[in-house]
Formats: sequence, C-alpha cells, structure tokens
Amino acid sequence: MDLKSELLKSIWYAFTSLEVEQCGKVSKSQLKVLSHNLYTALNIPHDPVALEEHFKDNNNGPVSSQGYMPYLNQYIVAKATEGTFNKEIFDELCWTMTSKKNCKPSSYQGLCSQRDCFKLFCLFNLLSEDRYPLVIIQPELEYLLKKILCAMNQEWDGTLLDDLLSQNAALQDGMSIWEFLEHLSAGRLLHVENKEAFSLAVDDVFMEMYHNIIKKGYLLKKGHVRRNWQERWFVLKPGSLTYYVSEDLKEKKGEIPLEEGSVVENLPDKEGRRCLFCVKTALRTYEMSASNLKQRVDWMQAIQTVFRLRAERKSSLHYDLKLNRRKQRETFQRSQSNQSSNNEPIADEKQHSAPEHQVDTESLDQHIESIIQKQREVEAKRKEEEKHEREQLQAVQNDLRKQLEEANEAREQMAVTLTEMEKEVQQQKKKISELELTQKKLEEALDTQIHARMEEDKVRHELERQLAEEQKKLAELLLLQGQMVTPAVRIQEEVPPQDSASTLIPPTNQKPVESSRCDAGVKGNEGVEQALPTHDPPTTFSPTQPNNQPAEESSQQSTEDLGTQSTATLMLKQWKIQLNRLMKPITPGDKVEHLPVKPTCPRQGQALTSTEFITKVQTGITQEKGNSYNPSQLQEEEG
Repeated sequence: MDLKSELLKSIWYAFTSLEVEQCGKVSKSQLKVLSHNLYTALNIPHDPVALEEHFKDNNNGPVSSQGYMPYLNQYIVAKATEGTFNKEIFDELCWTMTSKKNCKPSSYQGLCSQRDCFKLFCLFNLLSEDRYPLVIIQPELEYLLKKILCAMNQEWDGTLLDDLLSQNAALQDGMSIWEFLEHLSAGRLLHVENKEAFSLAVDDVFMEMYHNIIKKGYLLKKGHVRRNWQERWFVLKPGSLTYYVSEDLKEKKGEIPLEEGSVVENLPDKEGRRCLFCVKTALRTYEMSASNLKQRVDWMQAIQTVFRLRAERKSSLHYDLKLNRRKQRETFQRSQSNQSSNNEPIADEKQHSAPEHQVDTESLDQHIESIIQKQREVEAKRKEEEKHEREQLQAVQNDLRKQLEEANEAREQMAVTLTEMEKEVQQQKKKISELELTQKKLEEALDTQIHARMEEDKVRHELERQLAEEQKKLAELLLLQGQMVTPAVRIQEEVPPQDSASTLIPPTNQKPVESSRCDAGVKGNEGVEQALPTHDPPTTFSPTQPNNQPAEESSQQSTEDLGTQSTATLMLKQWKIQLNRLMKPITPGDKVEHLPVKPTCPRQGQALTSTEFITKVQTGITQEKGNSYNPSQLQEEEG
C-alpha cells in the first residue's frame, strides 16, 4: 500500500467527523483547523494562505470532499515524505477526531479498551477495501481475528462470525469500523475470557502488521570490538534488523542494514555456542546464536523474506499478503462467474454442439476442481502449520513451566542453604569472639610475665653492679691493708726484747676479731686471712731500760698502728661478709612482690634459688643499712 492511500483513509475519517448535518460538506473554518493539524502531524511547513487561494472563487458555504480533495492532494499529501513523520501520531489525530462523534461508549465498556480500539482502527484501515465508505470484507475480517487468536494461543472458531453474518445480511457486503468495534467488544466475534490476554494479543498483532515487524525476539550477538557474546532483543523490519538491550525498546544498541548484496548463512558450532548464523553486509559480518535449531531456521527464513521484499521493491509484507489474498479472491470470483455464464444453456447450441459443450464443461469443471483442490490443500497445510505451531508453543510452555518449577525448587534449596550458612556464620562468629577473648587473656598474661622478667633482670643487673662495686672496694681494702702491714712489722723489729717497760697490748684485742670471723662463717676466704700477718705478743719493756724517752715514743706509735690495724681488720670482716653473700650463684626467679619472704635461709652450704637469693639479699641489705660502718662504734667495742 502506498503512502498516499494510507494517509487518505485516515483523513477521510477526520473529514467525515466534521460534516454539517450529514450533508457531506464541511465549513471552510473547520477545514483550516484540520489542515493546520495535518500540517503539524505530517511535519510539513504550514501555508495558511493556500486554502483561501484555492477556494477564492467559491462562496462562504461549506466545502464537499470533492472540493477539498484537490487541495488535499496538492498541498498536503503530495508534500508528505515517508520517514519524516510518525504515522502512528498522525493516525491517532484522525482517530481522536472521528471517535468522539462516531464511536459508541459501549465499545469501551466491553472487551476492548480505548487504546485497543485505536489499534484495531489502524489494523482495520490496513485491511479495508480501497473504496469509500471504508469497509472490511469477511475474508479479511476472518484473517484479522485469526491473527489475534493465534497470538492468544487459541484455535479459530468461525461459528460466531457465521452466526452474526447470517443474522444480519447487510454485513455480508462489508463491515464498518464502528460496527466491527461494537460487535467485537460485545463478544459476538470472539470468545475471550481474559481481557488482559486479549490486549496483549492486539498489541502483538498491531506491532507486527502496522509497524511492519516481521519477527522479534532474543538472540545472542557477538561483539565487534570486545568479541564477547551479549543477549540482545532483535526487531526485524523490511529494511533493517535492529537490536536493543531489552524488549522495552528504550536503549537501542545498533542496526544491521539489510541492503542488496547482503546474505544470511549458517555457521558451525564454535566457542561453546550452538545454532549459529551470520548476516554478511558490505561493511562487516554479524554473528548471532539462536536458542535452538527451530529459532535459527525461523530467523533465517524471515531475513530471506526481507531480502525478497527488497528485491521486489515492496515495503510491507502484510500489504503484499493482502494483495495475494485479493488476487486469489478475484480469481475465484472470475472462475465462478465464468462457470455461471457457461451454465446458461442454449437449446440450439445443445443440439448442434453438444459434444463440444460437454468437453468445455468438463475442462472447466476440472479447472474449478483443481482450484478448489489447491485451495483445500493450502487450507489443510495452513491448519497443519497452525497445529504444529500450537504444539510447539505448548511444548515451550511446558518447558517453561518445568523450568519455573525447577527454579522455585532451586530457590527453596538456596534459601535453606543460606539459613544453614547463616547459622554456621553465627557459630563461627561466636568461636571467633571466644578466641579473641582467650587471645586477650593470653596477651595480658604474657605482658605480666614480660614485666616480671624485666623486673627480675633489673634486680639482677643491680646486684651485679653492687657485686662489682664490692669487689672493687675489696681490692682497694686489700691494697690498703698491705700498705698498713709493712709499718707494723717494721715497728716490731725496731723494739728490743728487753724493753719491758713499754705499754703492753692485751691479747684480748685479737680474740673478738677471731671470734667474729668464726661466727660470720667466712669459709671461702681463708687464703685472704692467711695473707694477713700474725703478730706475736708484744714484749714488755723494762723500766730500767735506757733511753726511756725514745722507747715511749716508739710504744705510742706502735699502739696507734695497732689501733689502725684493728680498725682495718674490722672493716675487712664486714667486706668479706658481704662478699660471701654476693658470691652465691644467681638463678631466674618469680616477681619479687608476689613471693613470700622467709626470714632465714633454708639451705646451708648449697646454692640458693632465685626467691631465696632475693630474700636473703633483701635481709642482708636491710641489716647493712641498719649496721652501717661507724668508726666511733668500733672504737667503743674495742674499748
């Protein structure tokens, strides 16, 4: 169908909706408004003066369709270009104008909604006859109803249509759009239980026939740059194969031009993909994968149909099918007219040419029979295809139902698994918290142990420092004692034995030193005591000794030296006691403040433990602090 015929059908409805009292004429003011709306809908520059110039010779009365048609063809239809406007918007404008006047409210209250009525209006214009007023004949009406039922997966039952036509003989010559919508909405043409399913079916048929969508569906397409496979929604039209992200057609990803020289071919399975085919164009090759073999065959046949339409210079598949159906009807009517004309007997011809007439009748009958047989074969084949298609659809529905059940079971199993995993996660979290608490306690115990070890090392270093200091002091004392022994020996050698008048040193001065040494238990330092000189009892000096004055001086000096020696001996005793305590081995022990303090050493003559050693050292340090060296006290003890 050319663009001009399609536009004139819709404009005819708009023009008749403006008629004044059904006289077939419209006022010029209304025609100006209609023309302005048509200019806008067809995206044509508006010329407001053209209408006045066209009707300047007429009076101010209304204009008939015959008078408006030349202006319409010259200034509107002739300037319309396909692809520069949206035809659906244009048809919706005409539908809005005519439906307000002609469509009954009952048409919207039954099976059809207002949007469904508009879509059926467009389909009606596509299948209507090319004569005015526009009507649709029975074969085309039956074809449209079958398409709707096929989209709903239902079988065609023509009893309702036959009953309606038998009851109303006027409808056998054709049915107008308003009669069609009224009977369809009232349920006199189709038996439909689900209104939503009917709306979806009408939408599918509308997209297929009105928008020239030959086939649509999901396919896997291989990318041109990234070379990965992505699922896309493909829409096949007579001029192109367009693909989108999803079936809502909101995001267009690309378009494959189906030009002359383009081919479609099968591809072997590769990269883990099956049912592959490709479309080769002049610029590149597009690789696609169908879900199964049937889908691949259907897509390839549909693309081949597009190539055939393009080679035949046709723009619409359904318009081509409509022309084929019309040719078949004309051929059948012509054959019937020929048969009726040949059946009129002429008595003279029967008498003179009975054999020839019989032969012509037999040949005509054979021709008619062959046509009828072909028609039956075509009808049987069509029914078989429809049955096969219904079986396939039923199988697909069963598969989808089975997949849905499996998906539900998998979802339930997944929910159970997730519940178990959540319980396990809670248990693991509880164990982790317990382990963290244990780790914290262990870290605290380790910190306590490290602190105790550090304090122990600190005490040990302090004791080592004190021992080093005592050893140094002992060495200095021994050196001092050695220096003091030499003058004492020298003094004893200088005093003569007969000098008895000198002052005597009582022997009791050495006993406290010896007893104190024994009581202190200095057993490891006998070598040091042996190194000290022992003095014999001093001799008395005779009062009759000559040189009495020097002797007294010598005795006084000897007494002072012995006093100094006694003081040094007492100091040496204290240093040896401390040295004996510090020479014990040091072993690791616990923290000092946590150990019980024992007043006495539990072991005699053996190595001490760290606890015992620290206790003894503390006791010794306390005693040393209380018994610090005081020369005056030592002199008092000696006295």
